[in-house]
Amino acid sequence: MSSLDDEKTSSIFEASSPPTRIQRWFASLSDFLSHWGIETNGINPILPEDRTDNKLYQMFFVWFSANMNILAFGTGSAGPAFFGLGLRDSFLILLVVDLISCVFPAYFAVFGPKLGMRSMVLARYSWGYFGSIIPSAFTVFSMQGFLILNCIIGGQTLASVSNHLDDTLGIVIIGVLSLVVTFFGYRVIHWYETIAWIPSVITFVVMLGVGGKHLTEAPIPPPPSASAVLSFATTTASSVISWCIMTPDYGVYHAHKASSMKVFLYSYSGFLLASLAGHMLGAAFAAAAPGVPSWETGFDQGNNVGGLIQAVLSATGGFGKFLTVLLALSIPSACAPTMYTFASSFMTIHAWFAKVPRYVYTVVSEAILIPVAIVGATHFYTTFVDVLSVIGYWSTIFAAIVIVEHLVFRKSDWKRYDLSQYCKPGQLPLGVAAILAFLCACGIIVPCMAQAWYMGPIANAGTGDIGIIVGFLLACMVYPAFRAIELVVSGR
Repeated sequence: MSSLDDEKTSSIFEASSPPTRIQRWFASLSDFLSHWGIETNGINPILPEDRTDNKLYQMFFVWFSANMNILAFGTGSAGPAFFGLGLRDSFLILLVVDLISCVFPAYFAVFGPKLGMRSMVLARYSWGYFGSIIPSAFTVFSMQGFLILNCIIGGQTLASVSNHLDDTLGIVIIGVLSLVVTFFGYRVIHWYETIAWIPSVITFVVMLGVGGKHLTEAPIPPPPSASAVLSFATTTASSVISWCIMTPDYGVYHAHKASSMKVFLYSYSGFLLASLAGHMLGAAFAAAAPGVPSWETGFDQGNNVGGLIQAVLSATGGFGKFLTVLLALSIPSACAPTMYTFASSFMTIHAWFAKVPRYVYTVVSEAILIPVAIVGATHFYTTFVDVLSVIGYWSTIFAAIVIVEHLVFRKSDWKRYDLSQYCKPGQLPLGVAAILAFLCACGIIVPCMAQAWYMGPIANAGTGDIGIIVGFLLACMVYPAFRAIELVVSGR
């Protein structure tokens, strides 16, 4: 392959062999959909001359909307409801963790406009062409995990407003709405995210107005253990840091000459304001729920965040139900970016997958999402903590490797990324260094894990779940050594 144009991934029909019947059908369908404004591009990097969108404020709204929703509320509520922490301790942990954690996805957002590459294509420049299959596959599973959590909590919220709705129907409705938004692609997602935050903000303000007088701890919990503090901190951090595996995807059409600092600040502000507000509101209402019988009943021993929200808003009558429905229907603001990255990451696993149009994978995601979410809804918090933690374990290692590669070996110089190499295994790094660093980090994470299905010996000794912390630090230490050796041996 001699140029960037040699590997096009926008459709299944671009191949050296004569197209089959199904390839011709996909070609016709893609052409038809593109005329209606539906994105049919694949994973090939967007060239600088095509990165012309100057609406950098979208970098704020896409992440503000994606985090200003019920999932962030549910993350914060896990402090009092799952880890047994008091309100003051939960607030302090959330403040510190959010201030630090939001740096990572915001930093990765800069890669989008500067390189025009999706996150898992970017991974090839440190993990290698074949090594990047590992983070691509993990991203596919992680995005599906996010979607499941979002649909569970959205479905429960929607079901809480009527006896004629149950969690299953609510999950189906949220899933279908998410599919509709994602199907249209990049530009529609950005337009949608610009306004999707409004119902959530209105609902949370009304919740504070009608329920603020009850926001006291009942009963006051005992002093927290170190393991509970660390486990809640790392669970929260996982929910934020794991966005770094997708943030580059939502700047690939934005101006490549845009200030890196502006892109970072817009993204960081969107993450921080939404995460901090949603997390703290969730912690406050979860801590107060035992003191208000209707809230406690709606919360269902911490397994129904939507029921808690409906119970708080029930004081406003029909208007409260209306707000609850709006809040539930805003869940696609988090689902749409997640489903979009599921598709682009699936396409980077193997060259054949890249030949299948992006919109096909959104349908595949939907087919998996709904039945798994229905099963997982019966044990929300166990599912919630397990999924977030597992995503956090590997995504922090991924972040460490890509950051070190960019800062140390590419000297923070965007010109050191040759876009024409993205599909050429022989010109990309071998990926051995990244794989070895990944395995080393996984080796230290396992004894530090604290999950319902496994308790590592270090975590069991009283540290709590510190897997993402030690994994990130070890990857930062060993990757430079492995990469230096790889450069000497391979020269690339």
